[in-house]
Amino acid sequence: MPPVEVVFYMEDDGLVPVSNWLDGLQLKHRAKCLKWIGILRSFGHDLRRPESDYLRDGIYELRVRFQRLNYRILYFFYENQVVVLTHGFKKEKEVPSKEIDRAVDLKMRFEANPQAHTFQLEP
Repeated sequence: MPPVEVVFYMEDDGLVPVSNWLDGLQLKHRAKCLKWIGILRSFGHDLRRPESDYLRDGIYELRVRFQRLNYRILYFFYENQVVVLTHGFKKEKEVPSKEIDRAVDLKMRFEANPQAHTFQLEP
């Protein structure tokens, strides 16, 4: 399967939550998260557990483990893209339901106006 394009969700005010979160991580943690986003780009729908899992309502999680920390990055598929929505739930056994609800809301916003909510970041 060919690589998919990875884009990041951008708020109406131009903020890109995942990009801002990545910028705040320690260098090694950031590098590992970006590495896994690159793997997601390469494998798309073919990426499976334990690295990726379907949650609900079209939302998936990318699981990045760094030592004892578990980062979870939420995303969905839109046409030929992976849209990275939200980020960073450390040390959780599962993603809190309210965070999935938030991701579903962001997904609906994106689908209503993809051009207004697309940010491209090259990891």
